[in-house]
Amino acid sequence: MRKVTSTDSVKIHYTGKLTDGQVFDSSEGRDPLEFTLGQGHIIPGLEKGLIDMEVNEKKTISIEFAEAYGEFRPELKQQVPKDMLPPDMTPEVGMGLVSKTPDGSEIQLVVDEIGDDFIIVDANHPLAGKDLIFEVELVEIV
Repeated sequence: MRKVTSTDSVKIHYTGKLTDGQVFDSSEGRDPLEFTLGQGHIIPGLEKGLIDMEVNEKKTISIEFAEAYGEFRPELKQQVPKDMLPPDMTPEVGMGLVSKTPDGSEIQLVVDEIGDDFIIVDANHPLAGKDLIFEVELVEIV
């Protein structure tokens, strides 16, 4: 039977969990996730864990944070004066924001804290610094 190689396109069903068992994402009830390995579409640890799997094989893949979303970087949290926000915005903890850099690219932010005249935003990925566990089933090698 054919096994997954580092450049194959695949379809998988998956459930992603934190080490405490909390589910953060799943393909349950949806079409399988389809992607090509080696193109940076998924985290490196998951990609490596799929190598040599066969169709219909199920596997648990444990991924350290360095092979997932990297370490949590405190310098990616910043204080922003409330007067820099749009006047009609009422920030709430957990709210997603987008900031444009001088070169026009966008940065995803999350409101982490609200003060009287400022907010603290966090540009870390929500799963940064966390080890992950994926339950995967290889549905197809495309």
